[in-house]
Amino acid sequence: MRLDRRLVVTLTVAATVVAIGLPVTAGAQDAAATRQLQFAAAAQEFGVPEAVLLAVSYNESLWETHNGQPSTTGDYGPMALTDLPAGTPSAKGDGAEPSTSAALHTLTTAATLLGVSPAAVRTDPADNVRGAAALLAGYARKLDNGILPTALGAWYAPVAEYSGSTEQAGAREFADQVYDTIRTGAARHTADGQNLSLAANPDVRPDTGQLAALNLAPPPPGQQAQCPPTLDCSFIPAAYAEVTSATDYGNYDLADRPNNNLTINYIVIHDTEESYAQTVTDFQNPSHYSSANYVVRGSTGTVTQMVPDNDVAWHAGNWYVNMHALGVEQEGFAVQGATWFTERLYRTTATLVRYLAARYHVPLDRQHIIGHDDVPGVSPAGIPGMHWDPGPFWNWNHFMNLLGNYVVPTGGPRAPVVTINPNFATNIQQVTDCDANQPVAAQASSFVYLRTAPNANAPLYNDPGLDPIGTVGTTCASDWGDKASSGQQFVVAGRSGDWVAIWWDGTKVWLENPKADPVLTPTSTLVVKPKPGETSVPVYGTAYPEASAYPAAIPAQAITPLPYTIQPGQSYVYGGTTPTDYYYAKTIDNSIPDDHTDVVGKQRYLEIQLGHRVAFVLAADVDVVPAVG
Repeated sequence: MRLDRRLVVTLTVAATVVAIGLPVTAGAQDAAATRQLQFAAAAQEFGVPEAVLLAVSYNESLWETHNGQPSTTGDYGPMALTDLPAGTPSAKGDGAEPSTSAALHTLTTAATLLGVSPAAVRTDPADNVRGAAALLAGYARKLDNGILPTALGAWYAPVAEYSGSTEQAGAREFADQVYDTIRTGAARHTADGQNLSLAANPDVRPDTGQLAALNLAPPPPGQQAQCPPTLDCSFIPAAYAEVTSATDYGNYDLADRPNNNLTINYIVIHDTEESYAQTVTDFQNPSHYSSANYVVRGSTGTVTQMVPDNDVAWHAGNWYVNMHALGVEQEGFAVQGATWFTERLYRTTATLVRYLAARYHVPLDRQHIIGHDDVPGVSPAGIPGMHWDPGPFWNWNHFMNLLGNYVVPTGGPRAPVVTINPNFATNIQQVTDCDANQPVAAQASSFVYLRTAPNANAPLYNDPGLDPIGTVGTTCASDWGDKASSGQQFVVAGRSGDWVAIWWDGTKVWLENPKADPVLTPTSTLVVKPKPGETSVPVYGTAYPEASAYPAAIPAQAITPLPYTIQPGQSYVYGGTTPTDYYYAKTIDNSIPDDHTDVVGKQRYLEIQLGHRVAFVLAADVDVVPAVG
């Protein structure tokens, strides 16, 4: 019987390969069908319909393994089983760490059910699929007195539970997406050379009756999505719920933005590093300890708002930025940018961002419309763990053009400031996926490399925040320290032929600006420079108040300088003033004195473009002046 099933699966995959135009070579057919056979074997072993396993995996990972590496949220393998390492910092960015909730470790549970090591489930696609099948079978038996469903539609509730969501809307959203995939079918060639298909079953009807048995929380009444009317936009609430105590909760904080000092000054662009459906359900699990205000699905152009604009989503990994930002998650993977960042995604996100920027008076420039990779660390210790999405292949110029911000020369050929502005289509760059230890195909990119001297053979710049003991930078996609991104602006520090030096992170770095295909646009703007007599100006990742501003019940927050300083003779592009405040939010129920209070300080901070990431300086330490060549 197993042999017959293998033959059917192999023939089905072969037909799919031909249908989508992929080459079929002798001996390759079986190898390319390996993962499909793994789904078939797991389905038979645990009594879970193969269509359910395939559709769940398609909506979790598009059948990708990511070489056994976790997503940014700790999901492993084609089934996105979760194993979030202990000590992982919360996306809240206030120094707190998530609890060790079992919901963050479905991979460990699956490994126990299989009697194998967690490492096997992380790295072996077959065990990953088997583990998910064991979990689904367990969910199904729990719902029906130990009996597995016989009808395909009766797996709806186990699929909803697999989502991990504690909310009706999120669990239903995931299960609906899975059954939509079963109805329409799917076929795909994965990054590691596997060909998978799911035959369409348009007649399947999900049985939603058992959903009530999961005891999921109903949606709050009356909340409407805060979206432009031209978008397909809905509201599905992220979890706001206690996990183990009033101080251990997820996944956002209530606030009253943009009133008083708690203004909205940034819109942070992310990518999900997992599927849209999984992102929505993750944000509905309070043990996930992260959220975003919006999630955009690139394939359909749909938008889901999950945290109201007035509340503080946990997304940036920097509490100060979270306090003053809206987070927009886009379905995609940073090292697979060209695959995921569709024109529909760009246009949908641009429509949303234009609307939000107008509503909250956010400047449409690259110091306020920023990527997650532009957000500074709160302290030196936090810098290496900062995320780097949407990554090197997000077309910042195209996106900013869609917002109406075009890069045009505002200075002469030897202007004292330059805007990074490569032609995306011809700016072909090679990076390395250092997590997977393999090169990424050279492709159109939004960045230029930075070197220590005006020579293509000179070492790449090493960022001391990322690697304090290193000597050279790397081509790793995640090494943002040696990559200047489109739209960012810097002060010229020197010239040598086709090479231009800029002030960057407190030092001089070089980039090539070929006359035949320039990557820089001359710019005139304001800059900050140390006040006369200042020998070294510290820079910060937050703009928290001075200690004397805090009431007795609220601990004063540390203001820790980052490992970069501005020296006399250097200058950096000015990004405007920024609020000096700290929003104290530590419980879910206001059970401690002065909880949910915004502490406002008297010191003034200014934002600057320090390097790849923005930063803040004390206004008392610097002068704001026109750039002078």
